[in-house]
Amino acid sequence: MNIQSSTRLRNDYGTISRMAHETREPIYITRNGEGDVVLMSNEAFEDRERALNERAAVLEAEARRLAGEPAFTTDEIREMLRERRSNGVA
Repeated sequence: MNIQSSTRLRNDYGTISRMAHETREPIYITRNGEGDVVLMSNEAFEDRERALNERAAVLEAEARRLAGEPAFTTDEIREMLRERRSNGVA
């Protein structure tokens, strides 16, 4: 875990920014010795958001399956897509 002070962020932003991009890990910024904010590169943030959205979609699909909604195998999905393409439906 990388922890830096707000003073260091203010005085040495370039180094902390490079560190965030190189490590692709969050940097915890403290203020008066207490946790204040978390800094991360845009790329790391977008990767994290994408992973969280994917997990949410899987959990939602599992909840629907457990609620009794129909589920399909990979082969069934492929066949449905083939049929849609052959019928001119995109």
